[in-house]
Amino acid sequence: MHEMAITMSLLDLVLEEAAKAGASKITTVNIVLGEMTGIIDQYVQANFELLSQNTPAEGATLTFQNVPRKARCRQCAHVFQPSDLVWACPQCQSTELEIIGGNELYVESIEVE
Repeated sequence: MHEMAITMSLLDLVLEEAAKAGASKITTVNIVLGEMTGIIDQYVQANFELLSQNTPAEGATLTFQNVPRKARCRQCAHVFQPSDLVWACPQCQSTELEIIGGNELYVESIEVE
């Protein structure tokens, strides 16, 4: 259900930025979405279609750039993609990791008329 709140905030942001630009219609919203956010893009899409009715964003296309999770080992600095079950460095087996990718959630750009 957190997709609804996320989508409401996303729509508010998009409408605000379009109004600042003097745009009458939003055609595309490009979103960067990290794997670790737990946000499901299909739910955001469905919620956006519902919430944007009768607004300048109605009918806009949402595109998603999905970013996989990525970690850096704090012991040997190796960068890798942890699996669902193994969160240890494949080089040195350390579990002292820094998450460096996969938490992203932002609007990269908006296309308007």
